[in-house]
Amino acid sequence: MARGLLAGTALTLTLAFTAAASAETIKQGGQMVVTYKDDVSTLDPAIGYDWQNWSIIKSLFDGLMDYKPGTTELVPDLAEGFDIAPDGRTYTFHLRDGVKFHNGRALTAEDIKYSIERVRDPATQSPGAGFFGSIESIEVPDPRTIVFKLSRPDATFLHVMAINFSFAVPREEVEKYGADFGKHPVGTGAFRLEEWTLGQRLVLARNPAHWKAGKPHLDRIVFEIGQEPLVALLRLQRGEVDILGDGIPPAKFLEVRNSPEWGDNIVEGGQLHTGYVTMNVNVPPFDKKEVRQAVNHAINKERIVRIINGRAKPANQPLPPSMPGYAEDYQGYAYDPAKAKSLLQAAGLGNGFSTVLYANNTDPNPRIAQAIQQDLAAIGIKAELRTLAQANVIAAGGEKTGAPMIWSGGMAWIADFPDPSNFYGPILGCAGAVPGGWNWSWYCNEALDRKAAEADAITDPARAGERLALWREIFLDIMADAPWAPVFNEQRFTMKSDRIGGPDAIFVDPVHIPVHYDEVWAKDAQ
Repeated sequence: MARGLLAGTALTLTLAFTAAASAETIKQGGQMVVTYKDDVSTLDPAIGYDWQNWSIIKSLFDGLMDYKPGTTELVPDLAEGFDIAPDGRTYTFHLRDGVKFHNGRALTAEDIKYSIERVRDPATQSPGAGFFGSIESIEVPDPRTIVFKLSRPDATFLHVMAINFSFAVPREEVEKYGADFGKHPVGTGAFRLEEWTLGQRLVLARNPAHWKAGKPHLDRIVFEIGQEPLVALLRLQRGEVDILGDGIPPAKFLEVRNSPEWGDNIVEGGQLHTGYVTMNVNVPPFDKKEVRQAVNHAINKERIVRIINGRAKPANQPLPPSMPGYAEDYQGYAYDPAKAKSLLQAAGLGNGFSTVLYANNTDPNPRIAQAIQQDLAAIGIKAELRTLAQANVIAAGGEKTGAPMIWSGGMAWIADFPDPSNFYGPILGCAGAVPGGWNWSWYCNEALDRKAAEADAITDPARAGERLALWREIFLDIMADAPWAPVFNEQRFTMKSDRIGGPDAIFVDPVHIPVHYDEVWAKDAQ
């Protein structure tokens, strides 16, 4: 049922995108201003993995596959086509002709091979390395052909070829800048980096040699850094800003939504999202299952949803309700402080303990973290709250004993692609429990890893139900171990100025998060 829902969503968004685009005259030129409170951490596709840099990276780089704008429908991108062997273990991609990097050099199949092997290299410390576990070898028979040999059939492989970690980078530029390549990105994308003054602004300019005819529409995108969300909203209302990168400030959300002047500037869309609290299983006492279960029972999710004006639904498992494999009959951990206290007593911690809870410092995340802190205090857990820039929280989560607890809001997790495996490998599987990774609970269950590999080896559409049943079992087993406390599934809202054109679907694009910048245009372009 859920798989059919996603397919229907893709079709609906495609039709809406086409209709909206034809209703307006698409113009070329002009610029757009986007605001962010915090600086972008990196623009290296092998490293960048947060909602802030995700869509910027997509505008600077390309991969073998992509999705139709505003949808979850896979289409070839740098590849003009591909072949899959009958046994599902060999994928052959044929590259487009005439694709060039921003430095003017032509793209070859060797660049694709180098880019993916770079991500797989442990020295890179890429949080995306776990996506490529099925690759056995990569061969380049000629400059326009690349062949992937897999150790097993992989139902997610085409999706993996569309995520940022698969994007093509030029070896000479990576070797030139080393660890600073993320500040000097060179790709094949619709935009190129024109300026980056750290802490102030980041500017993308049109790539005049881009291989997609007519893309992008804008000449420039200016990202203004250090803009408090409330100030950014006022500037948008004055006509100085076009997109609120951090979203509508929660304190102003109801006022703006109900405003006859500004309500129509809000764009709303569903998303494959879960917000959660991680508990690092390497940091005592979170190495005890009873303690982690106690935290699940302690959090009042309904109250937290009210903090964000009802823009979410309480979550009881890692998968969001619209994701295939979601267990509709699972009840999860009820809000029950008395049960939480009894579990702490069983763990030998009847008097409670002290710990640290990290959170993103952009509203409403500090307020959500404070609510969690209060809930924990009610059962005897004294959590020191550390609200930091998201890059600092992500860095702490990527250290084996760096963060006992993290509230993921504002940073994670929105699906990279519409498949349940994406809510496992990078954030709950053993492959993500690595330095720099996004498995902030550092949970590694090798038996579940084997079951996950078994599920993703099922590529026959006739056995799709069997595959989803396996994924359902995996996530219910995870909930029994409780490395997370799922909190809510959030809707996505953004706000745009009157001068910016484009179908609503590209402003709440399910894959180019938060905005599909290549598809936006300026109505006042000359």
